[in-house]
Amino acid sequence: MTLMDAKEYDPRPKRRLMGLLGAAIVIAILAWVGWLLFRYQPEKNVVNRMFDAIEAKDFEKAFAVYVADPDWKQHQDKYSSYPYNQFALDWGPSGDFGPITVHKIVCAAEPPKQGFQAPSGVVVMVRINNRADPRDDVALWVEKKTKTVNASPVRLDCKGAG
Repeated sequence: MTLMDAKEYDPRPKRRLMGLLGAAIVIAILAWVGWLLFRYQPEKNVVNRMFDAIEAKDFEKAFAVYVADPDWKQHQDKYSSYPYNQFALDWGPSGDFGPITVHKIVCAAEPPKQGFQAPSGVVVMVRINNRADPRDDVALWVEKKTKTVNASPVRLDCKGAG
């Protein structure tokens, strides 16, 4: 076989490889953007369910979401540090916000790591009754594993958080 007898160059395999590589890059970018947008969605859903119940004046259901225990009435002594009556007082019409009629999740994020330990929960910032001052936003801590809700020890600056 001489140089003149060589097969003619076929560009199709290289085009196919470049197309597959381009598709893989686009899929990876879309997956990364999706992860950035939806990584705290489970925690946001918990807070939304709690506030939806509060807005519907169903404080028992809201408390069940708060403690992540639909059967909380069967063992109320388990929640003696923050009992249902105190929850209903804090989040009910006589609470700091008055009757809660509307809420909006402003942002959610993990607080910065402390040392080598990753945070166990997510801070969710909630605007209640369309209050204009961001200092009135409520910071709630949602545990990642148990989906229990508590007051957050950390507040977020929602300009950079998602």
